[in-house]
Amino acid sequence: MRRAATIGAAIVALSVIGFAVLAQSESEEDLVEGLSFLGEPVAVADISAGQALYAENCASCHGAELEGQPDWRRRLDTGRMPAPPHDETGHTWHHSDRNLFIVTKGGVGAVVPGYESDMPAFEGILTDDEIADVLSYIKSTWPDRQREFQAEVSVNDKGDL
Repeated sequence: MRRAATIGAAIVALSVIGFAVLAQSESEEDLVEGLSFLGEPVAVADISAGQALYAENCASCHGAELEGQPDWRRRLDTGRMPAPPHDETGHTWHHSDRNLFIVTKGGVGAVVPGYESDMPAFEGILTDDEIADVLSYIKSTWPDRQREFQAEVSVNDKGDL
């Protein structure tokens, strides 16, 4: 009887360990290799959520294919700049995760006080996690060269959020 209880306990313990290892390996498989946001790994589900949020909140100005508005380097009649592309042809990848997050949440004026932009602040519209998902989606579309450059810029940015 005692031996059966010991064997039963061992089976339960091994099952728990096995499920923990399986869950760990499955969650690691769900991560996008070589992609992080604010130093945290990015999951495939985050990118999918970010793509949907981008389509809903950003694509009307920045383009469904992240292409930006035409002549995005020339000022509009209002004196403001058109929405830039977020693909590799733009300059988004020149900025750190921290700066991209701050601009998205608080608007360009949060980084450049007094700067007028047509881009709204998304604070109160998107949660911090949703902003991170959108930015992770954008980053996931870049070629390796841009991703690597932007990752280095992000690592070297020691500012606060």
